[in-house]
Parts: sequence; C-alpha cells; structure tokens
Amino acid sequence: MDRKRILLIDDEKEFCQLVKTHLELAGGLEVFTATSGKDGLEAARHFKPDLVLLDIIMPGGMDGFEVLKTLKKDAKTMSIPVVMLTVMQDDASKIEATQLYDEDYITKPVKLKDLKTKVEKVLGRFVD
Repeated sequence: MDRKRILLIDDEKEFCQLVKTHLELAGGLEVFTATSGKDGLEAARHFKPDLVLLDIIMPGGMDGFEVLKTLKKDAKTMSIPVVMLTVMQDDASKIEATQLYDEDYITKPVKLKDLKTKVEKVLGRFVD
C-alpha cells in the first residue's frame, strides 16, 4: 500500500514533531512539516501531499486563512483537501474556513487518536 503524504503547517515546532511522530508510527502515513505559511505553500507545491493540516494563527504576515486561499486558487494545489487544526474555536473562524473550502475543522488541544481518525476519514481510509 502506498503511504499517504500529509503536510502539517503549524508554527509550533514541538507540536509538528509530536503529530509527525504519532501519525507515522501509526502506519501508512508520511508527514512533512512547515512552520510558516510561505514555507507551507512551497512544501505543498513540492511534495504534492494527499492532505494538508493547517493552523490558523501563524506569524510572518500569512495566517492559515491566507494559506488556504492561496492553496485553493493555485491549479497545482486546489484539489488537495485541507483540514484546519487550530485553537480558534469561534464560529466566525469556522465559517470563514468553510467558505474557503476546508474539508474539516479540528480544534486544539486534540487527542492524537482522534486526529488520526479524522485524517483517515478525510483520506477515504476510514472504515466503520
């Protein structure tokens, strides 16, 4: 079975490493990380992931909403499903993400087991 490629874009390096390790050890997934919106966009174009996990709050002038807009406007990345993974729990953020065509919205803190289940579901690998 081909390993599915996940790109995690989050400015918290420790969180990225924790998620990467957990998802890869669970099997069947290869996880790449980027710690800024700009690096995330470059990585998405280069690695062509099967799924992007994207934080909203990031420094450097490009937040997760800007990254999502850019991904969905680019012919090379528009078909990649994006799951928001953020501390933002307000309805306005959820609505904005939906309007920008995210696949799902997960709030932190998240249990790693629940994250793996959501990832599998979005990737079409979820088995009831």
